[in-house]
Amino acid sequence: MDLNDTPEQAAYRAEARAWLDANKADAPPRSGSYEDEGYVAARRAWQRRLAEAGLAAVTWPVEVGGRGQGPIEQVTVNQEISRAQVPGILDVIGVGMLGPCLIAHGTEEQKGRYLGPLLHGDEVWCQLFSEPGAGSDLAAVQTRARQNDDGTWMLNGQKVWTTNAQFAAHGLLLARTDADVPKHKGLTMFIVPMDGEGVTIRGLRQISGEAEFNEVFFDDLRLEPDAVVGGVGNGWGTALTVLMYERLTIGFGSDGFGSPTRLAETLAADPGARADADARRRLGEVITELLAVRFNGYRALTALARGQIPGPEAGLAKVTMVNAAVAATDLGADIVGPGALEPDSDWSYLISFLPGLKSAGGTESILRNTIGERVLGLPPEP
Repeated sequence: MDLNDTPEQAAYRAEARAWLDANKADAPPRSGSYEDEGYVAARRAWQRRLAEAGLAAVTWPVEVGGRGQGPIEQVTVNQEISRAQVPGILDVIGVGMLGPCLIAHGTEEQKGRYLGPLLHGDEVWCQLFSEPGAGSDLAAVQTRARQNDDGTWMLNGQKVWTTNAQFAAHGLLLARTDADVPKHKGLTMFIVPMDGEGVTIRGLRQISGEAEFNEVFFDDLRLEPDAVVGGVGNGWGTALTVLMYERLTIGFGSDGFGSPTRLAETLAADPGARADADARRRLGEVITELLAVRFNGYRALTALARGQIPGPEAGLAKVTMVNAAVAATDLGADIVGPGALEPDSDWSYLISFLPGLKSAGGTESILRNTIGERVLGLPPEP
């Protein structure tokens, strides 16, 4: 592979860098509490500015507000945002995962209504997939949607681990609409209003002290016929589109999920780490894994640029990236000592937050099974 920018890519990078350098003084902090309404409002406004500058949803088609560029250009923007030390978009889930699903499976009316406000941060979205009894086995969801005689739907059930539900306007929800067929075939995807009558949102307090995730209850929530995305009974295929983009987003180290590379750079500059042989060895292992993820990413980008669809190997980047990040924070805690767990420590939040990413986008065990069976050709699970 040629890992250098083409002249066109270099020009695009220069354009993104120039805009970020000119506007970074107005950017909000890179981190803050999503329970702080002021911080969320500032991040919404910053996402709007990124979108107007063409630095959000780079790969979305031009007709729905994107730049119509390829994945390499999106990675270029991510790199320049990291270089400028400013936050990326607020709604990583909506722009990175749910928007592409609507573009692929939504009606023209749905795309016209929802994509613009989503892109500009006016309406944040959340992903309503996991349930208390359906996390790793997503097809086992039990939230039910029953169609009424007038074509509307009545939704009942519970979702859990829902990021951003507390300030989301809409959610993309997977529900069971036919219990008499095999579980993968009886599912349908819906757009749901998060402020609808019958929706209850409760925060889940984490050991970091924040409630970034939520459990959401639906009690006789009425949905209009046009809430269906991708057709009745086609929910599983629609959900796979979201999951594919989710694993790519985490695997490529999106700004919204933290940067293990920045962690490694911080550790490499620490005198304590440099002076300790065991710390140097552990840091070398972390950096080696991150380099593997980077070049695996280049390979995936090459495939995307050639018009190929990312396969199940995308899950390997997610597993490796998250484990390397956890190993980096473990090393940081060992170097800093007990002070790393103090509330005002730069390490404290990451140490408590990152292990939860092992479950995001599919648990590590499920992803390893998928990679073993579909990539390496190993015998399947019974």
